[in-house]
Amino acid sequence: MFKNIFAALLLSYATVVAAVPFGSQSALVVEEGTGKILLEKNADNIVPIASLTKLMTAMVVLDSKPDMEELISIDPTDVDMIKHSSSRVPVGATLPRKDVLQLALMSSDNRAAAALARTYPGGNAAFTAAVHAKLTELGMTHTSIEEPTGLSPSNTSTASDLVKMATAASSYPDITRITTNPHDLINIKGRMVEYRNTNQFVGKKGWDILLSKTGFTNEAGRCIIMKLQSAEKSVIMVLLNARASSVRSVDAMNVHRLLLNDMASIDQVPQIKRVEYSSKHKHRKHRRTHTKKVST
Repeated sequence: MFKNIFAALLLSYATVVAAVPFGSQSALVVEEGTGKILLEKNADNIVPIASLTKLMTAMVVLDSKPDMEELISIDPTDVDMIKHSSSRVPVGATLPRKDVLQLALMSSDNRAAAALARTYPGGNAAFTAAVHAKLTELGMTHTSIEEPTGLSPSNTSTASDLVKMATAASSYPDITRITTNPHDLINIKGRMVEYRNTNQFVGKKGWDILLSKTGFTNEAGRCIIMKLQSAEKSVIMVLLNARASSVRSVDAMNVHRLLLNDMASIDQVPQIKRVEYSSKHKHRKHRRTHTKKVST
């Protein structure tokens, strides 16, 4: 009898540990190397991914082994006609491809991402074909990417697939270096302009971030991918469709505390409800009305 009660208590404790509260609608935290799932919420729901797309854009561009010093001019066709978002990279600006890649990843600039696809060998059509081939290579069977910025709600994926993308992206030194750079000065038409990382945790004391990318559109909500390192392990974290930046930040901080083995502080967070995961929600497509929000 006592053994049965003890076993039930252990099961109850395990459930509490797995039920770290998330405000994001989908979440997955995986231990790198072992693939062990540490935390999960609706990890197989298919949802828009906004500018998380740009990690795929960067990989496909780098796979083509382009001349990173080649000058690229921002063209009128690079301007966002989906959301009509603004950009701090003016039409007519000419930059080396390496700076265009940095703007697309670190500052999540949509014109920069569009220019990378436009100047891909063979143009936009060849870029899209290469993206589809990369998705197949990585086994991202529940992902659809039709354009390079993430502005289109047709760019969709699951947290499970995005862990695969993040794992692959973390093997590209240029991507890890750029996405973990807090800020940089870039020459725009003869003037040095400061651009900052869209992830507030990059460069923050106590955060050892090895890969980072944020995303936002109204359809996708607030999203983030990070690879985090502690003294004992590294994890890949995917958070999708948080209703506000503050919710996404709280979720990220909770995962960070977990990585530092501070479970007590996670359980005491009052802002968001505990996970309620049900398999009946798997692969449900996410639909919302289109708005003129920016992908970041």
